[in-house]
Amino acid sequence: MTPRISCITLLLFAVPNLCSFGSEANVPTASASTSPELPVNQVDISLASLRFENTTGQETIRLVGRDSSAQLIVTASLANGELRDFTRQVHYTMEPATRVRIDGDAVVTPLTDGAVTITAHDSVSGKTAAAIVEVAGSDVDTSISFPGQIVPLFTKLGCNGGGCHGKLSGQNGFKLSLLGFEPREDFEHLVNEGRGRRVFPASPQHSLLLLKATNDTPHGGGQRLLRGSVEYHLMQRWMAQGVPYGTGDEPTVVSIAMTPTRRQLASLESQQLAVVATYSDGSIKDVTRSAVYESSDPTMAEVTPTGFTSLQNTVGDVAIMARFQGQSAVFQADIPRASMSSEAGASDFPEPRNAIDTHVFGKLRSLRIPLSPRCDDATFLRRVTIDIAGRLPTIEEATQFESDSDDRRDAAVERLLASPDYADNFAGKWNTVLRNQRTTNELQFVNLAMYEWIRNGLRENKPYDRFVRELLTASGTVASNPAVAWYRQVPDTNQRLEDASQLFLGQRIQCARCHHHPYEKWSQQDYSRMAAFFSLVTSKNTAKANEPAFFSRIGSASASHPKTGQSLSPAALDGVTVTVAANEDPRAALVDWMVHPDNPFFGRALANRYWKHFMGRALVEPEDDLRITNPPSNPELLDALSSMFVESRYDLKSLIRAICQSESYSRSSDSLPENLDDRRNYSRFYPKRMSAEVLLDSIDTITESTTRFQGLPAGTRAISLPDTHFDSYFLTVFGRPHSLTACECERSQGANLTQSLHLLNSEEIQKKLSVDGGRAARLAADESRADEPKVIELYLAAFCRLPIEAELKTTLKHLADKPNRREAFEDVIWSLLNSKEFLFNH
Repeated sequence: MTPRISCITLLLFAVPNLCSFGSEANVPTASASTSPELPVNQVDISLASLRFENTTGQETIRLVGRDSSAQLIVTASLANGELRDFTRQVHYTMEPATRVRIDGDAVVTPLTDGAVTITAHDSVSGKTAAAIVEVAGSDVDTSISFPGQIVPLFTKLGCNGGGCHGKLSGQNGFKLSLLGFEPREDFEHLVNEGRGRRVFPASPQHSLLLLKATNDTPHGGGQRLLRGSVEYHLMQRWMAQGVPYGTGDEPTVVSIAMTPTRRQLASLESQQLAVVATYSDGSIKDVTRSAVYESSDPTMAEVTPTGFTSLQNTVGDVAIMARFQGQSAVFQADIPRASMSSEAGASDFPEPRNAIDTHVFGKLRSLRIPLSPRCDDATFLRRVTIDIAGRLPTIEEATQFESDSDDRRDAAVERLLASPDYADNFAGKWNTVLRNQRTTNELQFVNLAMYEWIRNGLRENKPYDRFVRELLTASGTVASNPAVAWYRQVPDTNQRLEDASQLFLGQRIQCARCHHHPYEKWSQQDYSRMAAFFSLVTSKNTAKANEPAFFSRIGSASASHPKTGQSLSPAALDGVTVTVAANEDPRAALVDWMVHPDNPFFGRALANRYWKHFMGRALVEPEDDLRITNPPSNPELLDALSSMFVESRYDLKSLIRAICQSESYSRSSDSLPENLDDRRNYSRFYPKRMSAEVLLDSIDTITESTTRFQGLPAGTRAISLPDTHFDSYFLTVFGRPHSLTACECERSQGANLTQSLHLLNSEEIQKKLSVDGGRAARLAADESRADEPKVIELYLAAFCRLPIEAELKTTLKHLADKPNRREAFEDVIWSLLNSKEFLFNH
């Protein structure tokens, strides 16, 4: 057999369209290009006014106690309506001048009791702003609380992180609880362990705690603390007071908030952030210096330990997360382009078709990112057929589409949603994340039964809330109720809770099984109370071998706290208490809460998951990690998608219809110079490689060959396999998941050398190309048609379009020049299969 690489090199590289579609920029790469600079719009950027941001919601700034402080934030309003942070550009004066101190970061600390007026002056414009500060208790030496004031310092300094003393085994003999969620244990380790050698109340400055932290004594973690700093003096005073733990009834933090919460900032600008905590007694305290900060993308924005955020030379949006005492808050910055080019209609947006377009276009206008033009009809038909039906359009569909009326795109969406291929495609998606995997080498009844239950539900367009209810409350045997197969596949109570939360709520609460979630508010108590909903699920053997029956036994649902052993009753996330009678199934109460229209998680989780399926990138990545510290790129859009889904009574087809019929979905994948770097805002369609199953089926379609799967009828498509354990080297190489977890991240959509080599010169692909009765053999043997319509057939089958003149000319020449007609057609088909235009859904 003639090696394909040597005989077809000219054909591949002589016709660019066989190797790429549009431009190379359409295929996501690891490196990002720098956008060309554009002229700044001629707008008035003079300063109109100054104001102090109200960080606590009170008329005055209150400082209570000598350890209190407050971060000042001064905002300038420009004449063009934009806001800018002037905190470090203004000059501050105080009247009287001896009541408070303001440092170089604009942090106010108390000196003496009383009121003081702070005035911010802008020397350029002459504008001023004033704020009143009230100081009380500045001379009172209050007792320092270990859990309330010292533990947050360990978190701030990184001492109790997972890479230091907070890891499971501790570090160098000293252990702290991860991120300080067990202060009693931390107090024991620090004060009493090791014969009290770590703290020295009689001479705090000589304590091992401070000597290590300042690196005066060799410390594996290096210097974490500066002598003379606020944190140093706080630890020193705590030890001087006799290392008190606290009374135990001190108010606890119930929430934190950032100021500002969101702002549009220009590239290379900065923004000072402030964090205030609300306590259980209703008091409010500035904790800016005690909070821990993290940027969602350090290449776009960097943040200092004091909350000072510096933007890089970039365009898009970025989030800054703040954590304090188990609570989290987020600041979001939108970074627009310097200007919106008006060339080639770049600033024109089509009329929105629905709420999706309204919010996508609104975000792009805010960022001054232009929208790529509409894709052509052939591209749209191929795109939407792959996304909905998991296959390529047939030649007949492509031909019919061209002759349809003006609403042909909407009509195509409707036809595809009504087709059985839609159910096959999405059944595979749900089958995988629901862990429908076999336990032996042979396909089992339980796998087939569950797959058919999922697929039949999609065919009848079963409402999503009903689908989830039937799954989570399933009882009986697999034969009588196939949904119960999930309980066989996920036999552990903790796994059931974690999978249900991740799949249907977008909450990864696995961390809270062992400790407080490091990036969320979920505690071990939250975890245990959710687990209580599954605590009564049990199974018993039936007369039929290997077919247990699952049910929820009568009793009081509860779960034990893993540390205290306390018996906890069921409660939904966010502490929503659910009352369950002894004769009721607690799982039904869980689903009642989950599918309620007011649930903040259920609709958003599905909307985000399906948005990624169609648009290539979720609004929140990963798609099943919707925590507050992982905000969506377009919060308004996610809210709108969720609302549309809930209002449709959880109609999955309705959501798909809204996405696919939007103008946003119809964008070309070709980038403009101004939106080349956009990866989060959907200014163009983001190409995505076809999944392993769809790609294998597509190759079979083009070559007119079949792939046989053991135990299944001939002609069974890869997209219709009832589980992911059928032996196929192709599917493995191209990233088929193994259904070991509930995460879609198991599926790999990346490209690698092994995949390229397999497509280029593997025995499997060569056999498909040269099979007797295949397309190449059929076209070569067909003497009733000229070569041109045969080439057109190939292009319609592979790309859903006609070949352009250069492609047609080059291909016809190759067919004419090669004596062996069958090999010539094999060469052409081989070149089409190895093109990016074929491999990617674009």
